[in-house]
Amino acid sequence: MNPSTADSSPEPNLNGQFDVLVVGTGAAGLYAALCLPERYQVGLITKDTLPLSASDWAQGGLAAAVGPEDSPLLHIEDTLKAGAGLCDFEAVKFLAELAPQCVQSLVRLGVGFDRHGDTLALTLEAAHSRRRVLHAADTTGRTIVSTLTAQVLSRKNIQAIQQAFALSLWIDPQTQRCQGVCLVYQGQISWVRARAVVLATGGGGQVFAQTTNPAVSTGDGVAMAWRAGAVLRDLEFVQFHPTALTKAGAPRFLISEAVRGEGAHLVDDRGRRFAFDDHPAGELAPRDVVSRAIFRHFQRTGLDPAAANVWLDLRPIPESRIRHRFPNIIQVCQRWGIDVFSSPVPVAPAAHYWMGGIVTDLMNQTSIPGLYAVGETASTGVHGANRLASNSLLECIVFGAQLAHLELSEPASGHYPLKPDASQLPVADGLAQLAKIEAMRQELPRLVWQSAGICREQPALEAALAKVECWQAEFAVLPLSECLLSLQPSEPVKFALPDAGTVLRCWGETRNLLDVAYLILKSAAFRTESRGGHYRADFPDPDPRWLAHTLVQDSNWWKSHALIQSQPALT
Repeated sequence: MNPSTADSSPEPNLNGQFDVLVVGTGAAGLYAALCLPERYQVGLITKDTLPLSASDWAQGGLAAAVGPEDSPLLHIEDTLKAGAGLCDFEAVKFLAELAPQCVQSLVRLGVGFDRHGDTLALTLEAAHSRRRVLHAADTTGRTIVSTLTAQVLSRKNIQAIQQAFALSLWIDPQTQRCQGVCLVYQGQISWVRARAVVLATGGGGQVFAQTTNPAVSTGDGVAMAWRAGAVLRDLEFVQFHPTALTKAGAPRFLISEAVRGEGAHLVDDRGRRFAFDDHPAGELAPRDVVSRAIFRHFQRTGLDPAAANVWLDLRPIPESRIRHRFPNIIQVCQRWGIDVFSSPVPVAPAAHYWMGGIVTDLMNQTSIPGLYAVGETASTGVHGANRLASNSLLECIVFGAQLAHLELSEPASGHYPLKPDASQLPVADGLAQLAKIEAMRQELPRLVWQSAGICREQPALEAALAKVECWQAEFAVLPLSECLLSLQPSEPVKFALPDAGTVLRCWGETRNLLDVAYLILKSAAFRTESRGGHYRADFPDPDPRWLAHTLVQDSNWWKSHALIQSQPALT
């Protein structure tokens, strides 16, 4: 599916009553839209054109216990072990047991997973005890997303609203129910009603200077939900993928975990497999362990962690296997002058996946009535403190499928009418303000990477938090901010700005990134232990007193009740 095909869809009618608005068009948003009952009118909001998302970039695959030597029981055990004590057992059981039927659903929709004859091909990834990762060469996410996009565009009940940006949730002041979104579309701001809103906006990797995430991953759903008063959870837990391409001028292209699963070696400048110094599984240890092994290697050898690299050597894998499994990795590396058949690939860790998010139940319901969340933006409980490889695409599909059971109540009475507003709002010095906003956006990821990256300590976290709060205050008093933050639900509002849509999106994304940085830093400072993707150099060990979730609502942080360390008996 290419953008030109997606652009040919009819112009959406924002004035019509949507039953459900889905914000985000990765695997979670697309599959959720497809699974919603066809009697509902669905608006599918995407910042760009279909498809562009982190799912589209996902290489490794989708985990499911479909092999003859595997079982959901083993999948549950591996997921719980990776989650370092913070997984919700019922959510993990739900995920693993529904995985096989969700795979069959994708196959029926036309997703072309690799096969050996008539059997689905399965590969091994780190921390899995069995080969259970389905794949489509090394572009599994793209294959899934393109198939789902084609299905979405064929559905008469789904309207794609492309190149639109959700600024905030629209909460009914009387009932506190989510009743729609405030949307930037075609250079103006509109309030779009719906009986339910589903956030599927992905993660917030762009808050870090080094990330495998695409530019659209600015934490929009989490930030919007937080500002609306939703309960969030475990925002300190960020997974740093150990092997992102690290070459001057190149994007931090992810070199899939499946490469190591197939037999690639992680080596230093002398060709030594140093990861075994930190864990007996070496390069097949959980991602956080491998990332820290690389970070410690940089420290031991006096290398700058912000600029150094180690090497991923694919040559132990048979050449025919590399060509079959990793054609996209071969192509991208060639583009940057690297021949994977004759030399190792320079790699280093980068922010990859956010385990925390908006608290949801098994039916994707958040703490705000009428608001649902699915995919990386949600905290379902399946990932705990560290996500097991290839459970992310699976989570999108398993939990997205539950929206087939969504029953909407009648629209609440007492919605206040839209107020007429000035059709044009002038904003002084728009370009000067934009320059200031863009400067914050450039500096913020560097600050967060240095203070809340792979290794964290209280003084750096507190200093970064103070700086972010200063930037938030400066941002709030910009004339554009004062204008936008004072808007009340009204008829569509236009701005007397050149290229207003781009300016408003930049403003909105920067606001979200500032909020996401604040949430991650504050949560990381709050949890005084190391666990999973959260590593504190000043508290390097897990603390049994912290066998609990970090919960956030508005400006309040608290611990959940203590979790049971031994999970219920697996039967």
